[in-house]
Amino acid sequence: MQPSPLARYLYAAYALLIVYASLHPFTGWRDNGVLLLAFLTAPLPRYVTAFDVVANILAYAPLGFLGVLALFPALRGARAVIAAALFAVALSMSLEVLQNYLPARFASNLDLAANAAGGLVGAMFGAAYAGRLLRGEGLHALRYRLFRPGGRIDLGLVLIGLWLVSQFNPTTMLFGTGDLREILQGPSGALHTPDVFIRFEAGVAGANTVAVGLLAAALVERDQPVRLLVIVLLAGAFLARTFAFGLLFSAQDMLAWVTPGAMFGVAAGTLLTIIASALPRAGRLVLSAVALMAATALVNVAPGNPYLIASLAVWKQGHFLNFNGLTRIVSAVWPFCALLVLMLLAGDRERRGR
Repeated sequence: MQPSPLARYLYAAYALLIVYASLHPFTGWRDNGVLLLAFLTAPLPRYVTAFDVVANILAYAPLGFLGVLALFPALRGARAVIAAALFAVALSMSLEVLQNYLPARFASNLDLAANAAGGLVGAMFGAAYAGRLLRGEGLHALRYRLFRPGGRIDLGLVLIGLWLVSQFNPTTMLFGTGDLREILQGPSGALHTPDVFIRFEAGVAGANTVAVGLLAAALVERDQPVRLLVIVLLAGAFLARTFAFGLLFSAQDMLAWVTPGAMFGVAAGTLLTIIASALPRAGRLVLSAVALMAATALVNVAPGNPYLIASLAVWKQGHFLNFNGLTRIVSAVWPFCALLVLMLLAGDRERRGR
């Protein structure tokens, strides 16, 4: 049986996400004179919460799980569990050592233990289910039944997954990826009337709906229900957005992202996506790229949402500081990665056509 490129891409992407979340915010690097491995024999942290321990375990469990899937079928069973768990420990150890150089972070033996436990638990689950997922009628078969074959298609699927992750960032407009103002210069202080904001919001949501919908449509096999899969993808994004607002703000704010501008933009974008899905695959890719560039330009000149600005002013990120930093960077770089994948998909189509 052949290995799963999708599992390997997901494994690499998730490992990179852990690296970013562990070293966020990447500022103030310095040598504080502490021995790099002194944290291993240090007393346990005085202030430990169950949330921190459980969060570390849950963060590394998918890494162990995906590690076993990425190794299958070269390594199976106990050998795959050991290899995946050892990589989780090595990654956690390396990141804890690097945290010695960050004033906003500190190396912890408890974090290392929780990360190792999460990696081991995830690897054990991976070993138990790898055969079912990657053989027969499991997810491997489902992937090749619904989507086109090829490593570039797998990259596109990983990109779609990262787009769903970006929807957990509550600081942007609906689907508003690619906002670089906070990284490059900061938001504009200009004042605008509400109708101007509504128009920008509709444009950002609509253009991104077209871009993501047609990217997903370009990945789907010819005989599969393209329009239905696009609708399911958008529904998943709405659920992620609702969950993020409820978790990070409050239960009363779960649907705060549902605004007239956003809903009009999504409705118009969905209708255009359904119509454009009948285009040849090359047309889908071109229109997706054009919509993506338009959406990225709009989100970088759009005025701020007054309600969201007021909510963020009193928002205490607390335990979710690193998670929010992770979703923010994923949201910021996503459209640029998407453009690269769209070009790769177009090149792949051209080679197959020769």
